[in-house]
Amino acid sequence: MRDIVDDLLRVWHSGRTGGLATIVRTVGSAPLPMGSAMLVDQDGGVYGAVGAGGLEEIAYEAVLQAARTGRRALHRYGVATGMETGANGESMMDVFTEPFSRRHFPEFPDVAAEIAAHRRVTVFTVVWNSDQDLIGQHLITDKKHATELVALPDSDVFVASFAPPPRLIIFGANSFAAALTVQAGLLGYRVTICDSRPNFATPESFPGAEVVVDWPHRYLNTLSSAGEIDSSTGIVVLSHDPMFEIPLLTVALRLPELGYLGAMGSRQMHFRRMEDLRAGGFSDETLARLRSPVGVDIGARTAPEVAVAIAAELLAARAAQPARPSDPYSGEIPVTPKTVVRLGI
Repeated sequence: MRDIVDDLLRVWHSGRTGGLATIVRTVGSAPLPMGSAMLVDQDGGVYGAVGAGGLEEIAYEAVLQAARTGRRALHRYGVATGMETGANGESMMDVFTEPFSRRHFPEFPDVAAEIAAHRRVTVFTVVWNSDQDLIGQHLITDKKHATELVALPDSDVFVASFAPPPRLIIFGANSFAAALTVQAGLLGYRVTICDSRPNFATPESFPGAEVVVDWPHRYLNTLSSAGEIDSSTGIVVLSHDPMFEIPLLTVALRLPELGYLGAMGSRQMHFRRMEDLRAGGFSDETLARLRSPVGVDIGARTAPEVAVAIAAELLAARAAQPARPSDPYSGEIPVTPKTVVRLGI
C-alpha cells in the first residue's frame, strides 16, 4: 500500500468512494508479496496491483463491486488460473476487497502522515469474522509487527506493518548521484546526498532527496553518533577524490552496522583505493565489505546505466541474494560471489 498512499489520500479527500484490494495471504508462488494493494478510484482508474493478466482483471471487477455495494469480502484466487478457487495444491492468494472513503477508513490520513514522516505504523484490518459488522474494521498502532495474516478462533486479522524506509546515503553530488536518486526512490529508499561543495549540492538538482552540504566523513560520523546508521542503511561513494573518499571510507568501514557499502571508480582507482585503505590498517577481511567497483557488471557506461547496476546490487543485498559483481583483479565474474548483507525493511 505504501506505493499508492498519495492516490488513496486523493480519493479520501475527494469525499467519494473507491475500492481497495489487498493481498493478505499467499500460498506457493505468487506474483506479488503480501501487502500489495490495488486502488480503483471513483472514475475507474487503477493504481497499484495485486496480480497480472486475467487475475488482475478478475480482482478489478471484485474491487469495483466493493466500491459500488460497500461490501467487504475475502477472495481466494488460483495464481495459475486466475479464477476464484477453494482447491488445494496449487499456488493461491487471498485478496481482501473493501470500499475506501472517508466514511470507511476515517483514520487513513493518520496512517499516511506516519508513512510520510518515516515513522513506523501498523494497520490491523479484520478481513473475516462471524459478525459481519466487524469485517473491515481498522486499528492503528505504532508498535512493531510482522506483516501477516493472523488467524483467531472467530476472526482473521491482516496485519500490515510499515517500517521506516531504508536509507541510502550518496556521497558526491554529480550526474551519477542524480540518476541513482531516481532508481533508489523507485526501490523505496529514503535518499540523502552529501557533498562539501555548495555549488554542486543543490536541492534543485536532486528532487526527492535530502541534500546536505558537509564534509563526507564528518557527516557520516554525525549520523553514526546519533544512531541513524543501521543494518538497513546503504552508502554509495561517487566522489573520485581521495581527499574526500579515504577519510569517508575509513569511517564507513569502522561502523558496527551497515547494510551496503560501495564505491565507484575505474579499475586503476580501485587498486589505489585498496592500497590506501590497507595502509590505514584495514585487513582484507574488512575490505571485503566494500563493493568496489560498485554495482553489478552489466557493461554500464552512462549515469542512468550505472544507477541501474548499483540498484541491482542494492536489491540483491536487500534480498540476501548473491549478486555477481565483477572481480576487479581478474576481470571475470567470480565463481563464489561476495557475501551479501540483508537489509531490513
